[in-house]
Amino acid sequence: MSRTEAVRIRRQQSVADDIAQVADRITRRAHEIFERGGGSDLDNWLAAENEVVWKPAIELRETKSDFLLTVAVPGVDPKEIEVEATPRDVVIKADIHHEHSEDKGTVHSCEFMCGSMFRSIHLPKKVNPEAVKAEYKNGILKIQAPLSKEQTRKIEIDAA
Repeated sequence: MSRTEAVRIRRQQSVADDIAQVADRITRRAHEIFERGGGSDLDNWLAAENEVVWKPAIELRETKSDFLLTVAVPGVDPKEIEVEATPRDVVIKADIHHEHSEDKGTVHSCEFMCGSMFRSIHLPKKVNPEAVKAEYKNGILKIQAPLSKEQTRKIEIDAA
């Protein structure tokens, strides 16, 4: 029987700093690849991005009252997952660990990811970050983000 675990949500004003940090790490790694005699700038960037960050698959669905975000994170400890919410973005982060033990035999092939998981999802409408909820079950992270009640209003201009 599987169980559902709550995932901690952090509210913040902007995700720009997180995105800038990830981009900086990718840039530094792309430069290292270039210095070793790597290929084109794009090839170096894509290789670095693949090494530095794992971007899990997502599904973003909108209902009448909220966004439902489903994220495939199999094998990730829910205690390692951090979800951050702003009125227009959801960021999912985790450090991924995978180790081999020599006393359990020789590893001939391993495709498990190690390093950082990072995914930033820009939402098409504003949500209430204070009401965002997340749960983890069977390798699937489900995030519910209620739509903001805040409506756009038209401002009349006084002509002088």
